[in-house]
Amino acid sequence: MKVSENNFKKEVLDYEGKVLVDFYADWCGPCKMLAPVLEEIEEERTDVKIVKVNVDECPSITSKYGVMSIPTLLVFNDGTVKNQSVGFRPKSAVLSLL
Repeated sequence: MKVSENNFKKEVLDYEGKVLVDFYADWCGPCKMLAPVLEEIEEERTDVKIVKVNVDECPSITSKYGVMSIPTLLVFNDGTVKNQSVGFRPKSAVLSLL
């Protein structure tokens, strides 16, 4: 699910539970490599919600969370950042973030 500045609060900050936020851009090669990994995890794990934030379309969210490089993954739990990772990660590394 792609989120924007309009629904980030509702879909991520107000969500009760775990949310993995993927900060990406359409032109980013490592982001494209990470996408199928996240899709696989989304199919396997019902205990985590996965959302995508396009850094080009959402500059205020991107700067609020200090995203300087992409892909950046932030793990939120009940609206609070609990973990983060920068750059492409294999599935096992993404799972260990959760």
